Amino acid sequence: MRLVRGALRGPRPDVVVVGYLGHFDVHLARLLFGRRRVVLDHLVGAADTARDRQLGRGLWKPVLRAVDAAALGAARIVVVDTEEHREALPARFRARAVVVPVGAPEAWFKHGQAEEPGPEPLRVVFYGLFTPLQGATTIGTAIARLADAPVAVTMIGDGQDKAATVGNAGDAADVTWLDWVPAAELPALVAEHDVCLGIFGTSQKALRVVPNKVYQGAAAGCAVVTSDTPPQRHALGEAVRYVPPGDPEALAAVLRELADDREQLRRLREAATRAAHERFTPERVVQPLLAKLAGATGRK
Repeated sequence: MRLVRGALRGPRPDVVVVGYLGHFDVHLARLLFGRRRVVLDHLVGAADTARDRQLGRGLWKPVLRAVDAAALGAARIVVVDTEEHREALPARFRARAVVVPVGAPEAWFKHGQAEEPGPEPLRVVFYGLFTPLQGATTIGTAIARLADAPVAVTMIGDGQDKAATVGNAGDAADVTWLDWVPAAELPALVAEHDVCLGIFGTSQKALRVVPNKVYQGAAAGCAVVTSDTPPQRHALGEAVRYVPPGDPEALAAVLRELADDREQLRRLREAATRAAHERFTPERVVQPLLAKLAGATGRK
């Protein structure tokens, strides 16, 4: 109620941005300010996420689709992160949508590495919620294949596939498991590594996204290795190394290669850093939304 009172007493905003996971908040925003002012960040669809995590079966499927449709209908502009996600929206909402890459916050750029890659072992980091989309079990299997290689892996996070990932890694000695790192400390920790891993899942959703960790890892000065999918190639080009989704053998082979070839590692780090600074800063990624807003309001 304090939010409602404050909104009614304050100046009338030109635009109200309803953030990530705002499926219900968007209806309050529409009620208070009118749909023509509302922008919905639809980075995560309820039905899509439930399907990816093998939830939402039976009666929940139409309910979650209805939740998504109601949220989309309450906004004038819908923000998605890839063209593939825009095409996955119900047809009647696509004209409202604008593609805005996730990018990386300023904190990640502040910790970008300047020094040359150090001596072995190759330092590799992954962080996430261990969901099927992220393909953490694939990383676990790759870790087991690297038991005799000069590669040290840090795995950060917890979630659905954590136990299976640990099991797949087996007795690999040079791996550190961290259940949690405070968000404020994560950029500096990631920047201490040579390689940041993206996602390796094989679900339909995994093939449509560009995960935040590839943008953030690049901004932090790491080389990035992620799955070979159309949206990631479109966003990242030749700035990262790709492996087939769900292929632990290919992932292990690329990490062995980077451990042995420090010049290639240096080039990849430089390419990722350059791409991050040229295309993925907050100022850069927001440009499509600003253009969409200008078109919607008639402002230049």
